[in-house]
Amino acid sequence: MSPPPRLRTATPARRKPARASRRAPRPAVATLEMVARAAGVSPSTVSRIINGTAAVSSERRLAVERAIARLDFRPNPAARGLASGRSMTVGVVTQAIDSPYYGEGLRGIEAHLQANGYAPLFMSGHWNARDEERALAQFAARRVDGVIFFAGRLGDKALAAFARLVPTVVTGRRLAGPGLASLKADDEEGARLATRHLAGLGHRRIAFLAGPGDNVDAREREAGYRRALAETGIAFDAGLVAAGDFHESGGLQAVNRLLDRGARFTALFCANDQMAQGACLALARRGLRVPADVSVVGFDDLPGSSYTIPPLTTVRQSVFALGECAARALLEMIGGRAPRLALPAVELVVRESTQRLRA
Repeated sequence: MSPPPRLRTATPARRKPARASRRAPRPAVATLEMVARAAGVSPSTVSRIINGTAAVSSERRLAVERAIARLDFRPNPAARGLASGRSMTVGVVTQAIDSPYYGEGLRGIEAHLQANGYAPLFMSGHWNARDEERALAQFAARRVDGVIFFAGRLGDKALAAFARLVPTVVTGRRLAGPGLASLKADDEEGARLATRHLAGLGHRRIAFLAGPGDNVDAREREAGYRRALAETGIAFDAGLVAAGDFHESGGLQAVNRLLDRGARFTALFCANDQMAQGACLALARRGLRVPADVSVVGFDDLPGSSYTIPPLTTVRQSVFALGECAARALLEMIGGRAPRLALPAVELVVRESTQRLRA
């Protein structure tokens, strides 16, 4: 009996090894040396330009910036900190992180700091000097390279003393000293523009919703309101002024107080946009139309003010630009340079919440 036939198994075909690519693989992450070669400078020059300590020609700086953009080079913050003796962090004392006003300013701060390799640390002061002082102490303990003090209640002397230890930029007031710089919008001029706009539309009974009496911005905006009245020949009437608190609810309550005491007005200037929004709601609940019955002007030009019903006429001070300028000035101080402290001029933005007084 013959043995059973052997089953043959197919031998898998041998694959030829793939040819190595002639082009060497590009590193996943660009290095400082690669940027230096692309820009035609030394690595140390690139490092100094990134850190803001290099005194080089504009052409050489531009070559490095183009190489960084082309290679998508991202400096290592920890390495930069070790090389420069810095923490690459900046402390920011704000008052209310959930506020539309402060939120817009913090966006400007964050955008400029991150673009320059710095990380912001945010803490709220809650309009309380003790909380603000505690925040500054914590920032100092963390060895931040600088601090941005976004408005607040802490006294000028305390801020000046802190600035001798840590470079500090303050917004919302006018201060100067060793390690200290400040940025302040022209609140009085902005209020003057708003009130003159209403007077130019024929309004003579112009009410004013003021901010907190201990706030510098609020006091200057009331001064601008009074100045515009005097310039246009309108007598100041204390009965047309109601105190607010810069919040929507404060604007609503202030208008209710005006109407409850029988105040007669055809126009209303509010010391900020948030109070103006609350004021418009109060007027609507009383059956008064904006602007047919009452023209309304705000202050700040927050992003949402162009989307209210009706869109709000307001004074523009770019809060985003304020934050951006504060961050830029602080980094210049940290780098040993004189800070640039110019802010965009305030301007009136006319929308549908104001109209000419009907005879």
